[in-house]
Amino acid sequence: MKNVLITGVSTGMGRAAAEQLVARGYRVFGSVRRTADAQALSERLGGNFIPLVFDVADEAAVKEGLAQVTETLAGAGLDALVNNAGMAVSGPLMYLPAEELRRQFDVNVFGLMNVTRAALPLLGAREGHAHPPGRILNVSSIGGRLAFPFIGAYAASKHALEALSDTLRRELRIWGIDVIVLQPGAVKTEIWDKAESEDLGPYARTPYGPILEKFRELFVAQGRKGLAPEVLARLIQHAIETPRPRARYTAVPAYVTGWVLPRLMPDRWMDVLVGKQLGLERRRP
Repeated sequence: MKNVLITGVSTGMGRAAAEQLVARGYRVFGSVRRTADAQALSERLGGNFIPLVFDVADEAAVKEGLAQVTETLAGAGLDALVNNAGMAVSGPLMYLPAEELRRQFDVNVFGLMNVTRAALPLLGAREGHAHPPGRILNVSSIGGRLAFPFIGAYAASKHALEALSDTLRRELRIWGIDVIVLQPGAVKTEIWDKAESEDLGPYARTPYGPILEKFRELFVAQGRKGLAPEVLARLIQHAIETPRPRARYTAVPAYVTGWVLPRLMPDRWMDVLVGKQLGLERRRP
């Protein structure tokens, strides 16, 4: 039986990946932050799903969770770690509180590294391990290569994730552990209902107030047209199983207009295009 650890399985892509892999005969260790979610998922997925309750930003709790994994594996190793847990902070950087920016990195960057460091011995980064080396799949975003207004904190955290992934992939060659990056665009989940009702009050009195309303409308509409979580779950399974995985997999609904063209277009052209779309025109005195 193959063993996989997935963080952030309570909703969305993480839950879909857990369901996909359990259905294919994997034993899945899945992290959630609430005991109620752990119980619900255990009932839903059965005995091959083992819940772990911890916040990835809490290093001590992560170590306790991985100790539980080690005990359960009883000398076996992990075939894959899927670093899926993450969150998004939004708001204009000029007014975004420092603690919000810090919270973004605590989860998406430092939290990812907390789990990765704790899981590496189980993936084969130790002398004398008796199992084949595992793989690490880091869930990034097209925001790891493209940055748009009002989600700068999120994009910055994903840019950092991309750099960490490249470095880890090269450093971990000595153990035979591969590191793969998944770069999804919008994914169709309940997160967009939350985004639609997000309180923009803190920025309402800034010059960005009316623009943020328009941005949210466009952002939510795009998100609801996103890929189904099951599509990403199948891609995760492929990245775990294929003999020669790519270093990066990108999954975007409108691949050419949503990924290829923005990366090929000169930065100044993108500035003008995005500015006109959102109304971010220069203010005249």
